[in-house]
This record gives sequence, C-alpha cells and structure tokens, in this order.
Amino acid sequence: MNETLVTVVGNVATEPDYREAANGSSSARFRLAASVRRWDRSKEEWADAYTSFYTVWAWRALAANVVASLGVGEPVVVQGKLRIREEEREGKRWLSADIDAVSIGHDLSRGTSVFRRVTQPRPLPADPVRMAAAVGASAEVTAPAIPDREPAAVGAEAPPF
Repeated sequence: MNETLVTVVGNVATEPDYREAANGSSSARFRLAASVRRWDRSKEEWADAYTSFYTVWAWRALAANVVASLGVGEPVVVQGKLRIREEEREGKRWLSADIDAVSIGHDLSRGTSVFRRVTQPRPLPADPVRMAAAVGASAEVTAPAIPDREPAAVGAEAPPF
C-alpha cells in the first residue's frame, strides 16, 4: 500500500475540536496554516509568498493530547499521511488537503515547550470480584479527564533534568 507521508511546519489556525464517538474512539481536528517564505532581494527582507491550509486529524490518545497542548497561533510540526479529498457542495467542486497525523509537536526552533508524560490507565479485569479486589470495594472507576492546558510563563525556569 503506497501512502504519501508528509511533514508540515506551520501554525495552528483554529482551536482544536475534540469529539468522542459512541463506540468510545476519540478524534480531534484543527486547521494548520503553512506559509512559504521567500527572500525579497529588492527589499532585502523575508516575505510571505503564499499560505497553504491543511485539516489535521488526530486519533485516540494523540487527539486528547492535541486538545490539552495546542492553541491558536502556536508553531507546530505535523507528520502524517496526506489525503486529498474531493467533494461537491452547492454545485461546486471542492478539494481539501487532510493530514492523518502520526505525530504532532511544538516547533522548538521558534520557542520552548514543557513536556508532561500522560500515563494510560491499565484495563481492569472484567470479573466483578477481581475488579472489586483491584480497585477496592468503595472506589469509583472513572475515565481519565483531559488535562487542563497550563502554558509555561515566559522566562520561567526550566525543570531540572
């Protein structure tokens, strides 16, 4: 199977939209703006040539992490599978470029970021007796919440390694 893998550097153009399907699978999407910059010899400065927009799709754990980590205007690097969609709306033909993301991260050439590892809960046994023993008779079993986004303060001290 031939797939077109791409790496796109750009800025988050829309707030990530998180959705959870009835079957429990989660997805998130956002628009990515990637501007081409060229050296303008006459002005002797860099200038934007044109901007391409992509719809980035993230699935499962990546979707939750995208919503908790990304905001509009932030520089990111997205790697994934390029998919060109064609559809007709109101009698007009529309083409859109989608990226099914494999990996998304902040572009560290343009700023700093703080990484927090997300631990995935272990699946509990299906047997109620073993489940009660595993979590305790009075404990509630709840799905993990999407962590609140806490942007690092500018000039904040980096955590020790």
